[in-house]
Amino acid sequence: MSQKAPGAISAKSPGIRRYVIASLVGNSLEWYDFFLYATAAAIVFGKLFFPAGTDPLVGTLGAFVGFAVGFAARPLGGILFGHIGDRVSRKSALVLTLSIMGIATFLMGLLPTYQQVGIWAPILLVILRIFQGIAAGGEWGGGVLIISENSSDQRRGLFSAFSQGGVTLGFVLASAAFYLVQLLPEDQFLAWGWRLPFLLSVLLFGVGMYIRFRLPETKEFEQVKKTGERASVPVLAALRTHPKEILVAMGLRVAENGGSYLLLSFSLVYGVHVGVERGTLLLGVMLSMLFAFCTIVFFGHLSDKIGRRKVYAFGASALALMAFPFFWLIDSNSSGLIILAYFIGNGICHAAMIGAQPAFFHELFSPEVRYSGMALGHELAAVFAGGLAPFIATALLLTYDSSVPVSLYAIGLAAITLTALAFSKNMGRHGTSLTDEQTGVSALKAAQH
Repeated sequence: MSQKAPGAISAKSPGIRRYVIASLVGNSLEWYDFFLYATAAAIVFGKLFFPAGTDPLVGTLGAFVGFAVGFAARPLGGILFGHIGDRVSRKSALVLTLSIMGIATFLMGLLPTYQQVGIWAPILLVILRIFQGIAAGGEWGGGVLIISENSSDQRRGLFSAFSQGGVTLGFVLASAAFYLVQLLPEDQFLAWGWRLPFLLSVLLFGVGMYIRFRLPETKEFEQVKKTGERASVPVLAALRTHPKEILVAMGLRVAENGGSYLLLSFSLVYGVHVGVERGTLLLGVMLSMLFAFCTIVFFGHLSDKIGRRKVYAFGASALALMAFPFFWLIDSNSSGLIILAYFIGNGICHAAMIGAQPAFFHELFSPEVRYSGMALGHELAAVFAGGLAPFIATALLLTYDSSVPVSLYAIGLAAITLTALAFSKNMGRHGTSLTDEQTGVSALKAAQH
């Protein structure tokens, strides 16, 4: 009879379900707040906070500048909360990120518009977006670790994928909120309707805080505290001991993060530009992200069986192959084909990468600097990938009035990630080995010795 590997945690542990639910709900609420700006930037912020003459694309471009600034703040959040998470407590970091995100989002719903206070409107909006970015920069790593550090090697991919499912549900909630309020008459929507999703966040904030205050610390971090292995400055220790892993993590994020904001935020801009009803686009996003919740968990499970790298490579390659057809399907102005585009783009291409990502990143870094290392790789890449993707794509559309340059841009993002995957071949010693042909086989070998 096989025995568990030293330090392995049973996948059937009665506590794992509690961590999965806490991460799923907490991430959903946190990312609902963060994605509200992404949706509002594509639909309404350009008109109300960044007016720029008669061309709505120019105003939207300004809104996406604010969007990118929020991403630029994410590495700061990753460093700050990575330090707290590695030195003090994973739980404390998660409570703080939710507090900052909730307050900033609620205040966005109270902001005066450009017509009311002039230049102060976009300035205040961008300042609050910076705080959102700081909170988001610390959220992802903690949300993943409360599951992955309580999971067994054999099923880490499956359980950790639920944290990404929370990100997906957050976007569904944000899209659903805007789908409902945009049903109001246009003048009412622009006057006050758009504020409701932001103000609603105060209720979600209360639910999230209740859950996180009751959450125990992760078992692996408790072990690190007992052995006294905590680094004095975790971010510097991560840079010193895991520089290649951080670079690889950044490369892995390019197609996943940049591609997702092309398929989500920019696609709303493009669809409206070519004459598609705004409600059809939002419905496509919502339905595809609900589908993606299921496929993300499936791809996480698949990564336990055939390996993280194979699943990730499939997702990046699928994104490149879908780059042109995605926009062709939107051009059709057929509700069925548009929804199909979102289902393939979000539910398969993106889901394969994001489903395998949590366990992949976990296994790149050692426990004493894991929060900081994951946050650095994840958030530094977000500045150049997701933060700039909608802005670059909108600028390309404004310049060429065609989706072709945007499709080529998406292919370029996929190429960068596939290159990073090639360099990741001999990494993954901190957890299930990624050097074996099958990640699941590696975990099984560890359990038998």
